Amino acid sequence: MIVRIMGDGQYRVDDAAAAEISELDDQAAAALEAGDEQAVRDLLRRLAESVRSRGTRLDDSDLSPSDGIVPPEDLTLEEAREFFSGEGLIPDLPA
Repeated sequence: MIVRIMGDGQYRVDDAAAAEISELDDQAAAALEAGDEQAVRDLLRRLAESVRSRGTRLDDSDLSPSDGIVPPEDLTLEEAREFFSGEGLIPDLPA
């Protein structure tokens, strides 16, 4: 899976990392639903940190499509709602 961190680049993550990232994505979506802006920001920061630490950064010339996008952590709730649609930021892994 390839995840883009806005303003940073793309990272390839393995299935184990993708599962952890998906869990953080679910928590961020729940925080957004609860209207907890600080929790959303904290979880977006944790998402980006997880992708960076568990993934392999792709070269900037690599034009592979991203499977998920982590937006900047300073989003307002309204901006975050635009990102979290359908499956969230990171699509669920196939069963």
